[in-house]
Parts: sequence; structure tokens; C-alpha cells
Amino acid sequence: MEVEQFGALVDEAIASIPEDFRARLDNIAIQIQPIASAQLYRHLSKNPWGLLGLYQGVPYGGRGPWYGSVLPDRILIFQKPIEAMARTNAEIRKLVRRVVIHEVGHYFGLSDDELRRLEAESDRKEAAGSGDTPSPL
Repeated sequence: MEVEQFGALVDEAIASIPEDFRARLDNIAIQIQPIASAQLYRHLSKNPWGLLGLYQGVPYGGRGPWYGSVLPDRILIFQKPIEAMARTNAEIRKLVRRVVIHEVGHYFGLSDDELRRLEAESDRKEAAGSGDTPSPL
């Protein structure tokens, strides 16, 4: 998939986040990279093909009065591992949305355990046929 098309999926995922959460996304850059750098995945002790996204920054709830004049937080979305995990464009779209929402959840201070629980709940609702999958945020 071309990076522009993949970027449109990331934009679509951001747009799907409820407005009350989207309005609080402040001082954050969302970037697409082909795959995690060697330095990054060594630092995280992760296989680069298993790393789909990463949040780097000061979570929203941890920003106090001292927070200012800092570089933007970053959400990195890794295109090639996502494409490798999905078989179709529809699966890529769904996985991009899940990864973006997961990383935005970290921005709001949610832990991996909390996000996995919310994602599992969302998966159960989707499997039950309750229509559109709600955002776990």
C-alpha cells in the first residue's frame, strides 16, 4: 500500500475518535514509519515486526502547570508490520484503527492492560453483532 493511502487510513482512524477525546489531543504528532528503527526496537526489547505503534511523551493527565515549551508527543504507526499482519485492505484498515486508538489511549494515560481489556470488550461486542465497533476510549 502506498504511504499516502496508509496515511489516509490513519487520518480516518483519528477522525473516528469521539470529538470530546479528539478535542483534547494537544501537542502531539502522529507519524507513519515503515518499521521501528533498530535503536528503538533494541531499546524496547521488541521484534520490529511485532511493534505496530508506539506512544512517546507525557500522558495528558500527567501534564501539570510546568508543561509547556516542549516538543510534541509522538505516536508512531509502523506500516510494514501492520501490512504483514493483515491479509486484505479491509483488515489493514481495521488494524490501523485499532493501533491508532490503542496509542491514543496511552496518550490519555491508559496502560496496556487497561487497553487490552477494552479491546477484548470491543471484540466481544463486535462478535455478538452489535453493529459498529465502539471506540474503546
